[in-house]
Parts: sequence; structure tokens; C-alpha cells
Amino acid sequence: MPETPTFGRYAEIPYDEMTPEQQESYRFAVETRGPLMGPNKIWMHNPKLTKVAAPFGGHFQPGGYSLSEREREIAVIIINSKWRSAYPTAAHERRGKEVGLPAEKVEALLSGLPASFDDAREQAVYEMAICLSNARWVSKGLYERAVEALGHVGVTDVITLMGHYTSVSMTLAFYDVPAGSPGMAR
Repeated sequence: MPETPTFGRYAEIPYDEMTPEQQESYRFAVETRGPLMGPNKIWMHNPKLTKVAAPFGGHFQPGGYSLSEREREIAVIIINSKWRSAYPTAAHERRGKEVGLPAEKVEALLSGLPASFDDAREQAVYEMAICLSNARWVSKGLYERAVEALGHVGVTDVITLMGHYTSVSMTLAFYDVPAGSPGMAR
């Protein structure tokens, strides 16, 4: 393993220096997710975790779950910015704008400022994400609005997406990965 950090504080493991278990989990993750980016570069160190995290994260790839890309980015931007993790926050600030969220809405989500959405599903995702990321009680009214707008599949996709991105953000914050860091080329 290189001693010099290659991805924030983390020194990535070159493929030919990985253990056989790490190489197997690397191949599995690439088949499941495609090129490894973000925390997957770090999670590779733990082959058992990689075998669980890759398909779980893969669930949230476009078309694999019940949320639109705009809905996804509302929740992801809120949770990433909560944990003040530069790499995923910058990436999803760009992605939010790419999927059509207005710049002023993205800026409000990033800054913790109030925002509102005309679309009932987007508003439900926003309210859920704000409530849960602030560790607040979910009121009966919010529960009912969210279930009506998103159904239970959508509600659970929002919740688990936020949990996944909490792990993403905390990993990248711990290793102090700067925005836009490419890491080791593979």
C-alpha cells in the first residue's frame, strides 16, 4: 500500500497490492457499480463491507428505485451538507443543478435555508430530509403527506438513501477528501 495519501488522507491500495479478498470485492464492486468513486475507494480496504455496500449503493443508481433524480438530489444535498463533507457536497451540488433543480433551491438546500417545491413528491422529500437530518420528531401530518405523496416504497427509499449518504459523507469527512479529488487512477 502506498504510504502517501492519494485520496484525501487515505492511501489507496493499488490493485496488484490488494489481498485476494480485496481484489475479489473490487471486481464485484466494479461489476455492481461501475468505476469506483467516492467512499468506495476507501471501503475497498474492507472486502466484507464492500460486498454489502456496493449492491446497496447500486440500488440508488438511476432507474433502480422509486425516486426521480430531482427527488434523490434534494435528500442527498441536505444530508451531505449536514455532515459538511466537501467531496460529496460539491458533487451533488453539481448533480442537483444537472437534473433541473433551480440554482437558488440548491443553494438553499446546501445552506439550510427554507425552500419549497411545487411538486408534492419533491416537497415531501424535502420535508422528510429536513426533519430527519435535524433529528426532529416526525409529525403525524408529515408522515401522512409523505406516505400519500411517495407511498411506503418511496418513503423507505428516502430514509435509506439518507442513511447511505450519511455513511458516504462521514467516510469522506473523516478522510478529509477535498471536493473534486480524483484519487488514484485505475
